[in-house]
Amino acid sequence: MTRGRVGALLVLPDPVFNSHHRGRIVGLAERSRLPAMYGSRDFAAAGGLMTYGPNYADQFRRAAAYVDKILKGTSPTDLPVEQATKFELVINLKTAKTLGLTIPIPLLGRADEVIE
Repeated sequence: MTRGRVGALLVLPDPVFNSHHRGRIVGLAERSRLPAMYGSRDFAAAGGLMTYGPNYADQFRRAAAYVDKILKGTSPTDLPVEQATKFELVINLKTAKTLGLTIPIPLLGRADEVIE
């Protein structure tokens, strides 16, 4: 990324990245001084600049409602496919400061969580 003079990094949600390589990816972005955006809030908690993605706790609650319907006799084939409806934006101001970035106030106002 550094040799290619990349200006920023976008890491899309992926089970392997989310669970096994989160710290490594955040560390590489930090050492390369790359602003990075991730798809899972855990990356911001680990030091990533910002995340935007589905609220997984909400998705798990909605999945539980599906399980309840199935256990009560509804056929899974009768249940509609649903998409995430609740998303969250998390901004890590510590990382922004380290990168020398100023996050605009309107963006901070839209954030669901700001890590200071």
